[in-house]
Amino acid sequence: MNNRPEDLLKGLVQLSSLPVIYSKINEAVSNPRSSMKDISNIISDDPGLTSRLLQIVNSAFYSFPSKIETVSRALFIVGTQQVRDLALATSVMSLFKGIPEDLVNMESFWRHSVACGIGAKILATYRRCEMNVERFFAAGIIHDIGRLVLYKKIPEKAREMILRSRAEGKLLYAVEKETIGYDHSDLGRVLVGFWNLPPSLEEVVAYHHAPRNARRYPVETAVVHIADIIAHAMQLGSSGEHYIPCLDEKAWEIVGIPASVVSPTIDQIEREVNDVVQSLFGNPDNDEECKKKKVSV
Repeated sequence: MNNRPEDLLKGLVQLSSLPVIYSKINEAVSNPRSSMKDISNIISDDPGLTSRLLQIVNSAFYSFPSKIETVSRALFIVGTQQVRDLALATSVMSLFKGIPEDLVNMESFWRHSVACGIGAKILATYRRCEMNVERFFAAGIIHDIGRLVLYKKIPEKAREMILRSRAEGKLLYAVEKETIGYDHSDLGRVLVGFWNLPPSLEEVVAYHHAPRNARRYPVETAVVHIADIIAHAMQLGSSGEHYIPCLDEKAWEIVGIPASVVSPTIDQIEREVNDVVQSLFGNPDNDEECKKKKVSV
C-alpha cells in the first residue's frame, strides 16, 4: 500500500493538470491586459462549457429577472472571476470517467458536491464575505475530490473501506486513515496542489473535516465544513459516506452566523440543487448537439 497520497497519484496522467480551457480562462482573468471580449472568446471556443455556464447563470442559482443568452453578457452580469470559478467546477467534473458504479454513482456524487457548494455560497452570503461567493461554491464542488482518486486508483480497497465503515458504524474518512494512513482530504489537498489552484481551495479541501486546523483560510474552511454536514443531513446524493460527519463546534465560532440561518439555507438548497446539477452535470447528448452549433459570444 502507498504510504503517501503523492504515491497514489503517480501514474494518473489524466489528472496531472486541469483541462486546457480552464487554464486559458484562468490565465486571461489573471492578466490585466485581457479584455472581457478575450475571455468571452476563450470560453466560447468550448461549446459544451459555454452551454453549461449559460444554463447555470440562467438557473435558480442566480434567479436573474431576464434570460442571459451570451457569454459576454454572463461575464458582465456575473463577473469574470466568478465565471472563472464556475468554469473550474465544470472542468473538474469532466476529469473523472470510468468510476465503478457499485462504488459510487457519479451523478449522486456530484449532487452531494453541488449541494455542499450551494450551501457554502449561501452561508458565505449570510456572513457577507468579501471574496466572491462563487469561490465558496467551487470549494464545495471539489471538497471530496480525493475520494474519486481512491475509487479510480484502488477500487477494491475503496470498496473494502466503504463496507467496513458501514459494518463498524465508523465515518468513512476515519476508516480511510486507519486503512491506508491518510484520508481523501489529504489526497485532495495534494491533487489541488498539482493543479496549482488557489491556496484557499487547497486548505478547504485539506481541512473540511477539521476546520479548526485551518490557519490561512479558517472562514472558507469552516463554511464548507458546515455546508458539507448540511448536505449530508439532507441526504442529497453521496460521495460514499454513509453517516453524517461530526460538526466541529469551533466552525460556528469561526463563521460567526446564528443557527437560525440553517433552516432558510436548507430551503434554498432544495430550490436550487436540481437546476444546478442539471446545468453542471449536464446531458452528454446535449453537449454533443451544442458542439454542432455556433455559440453566441
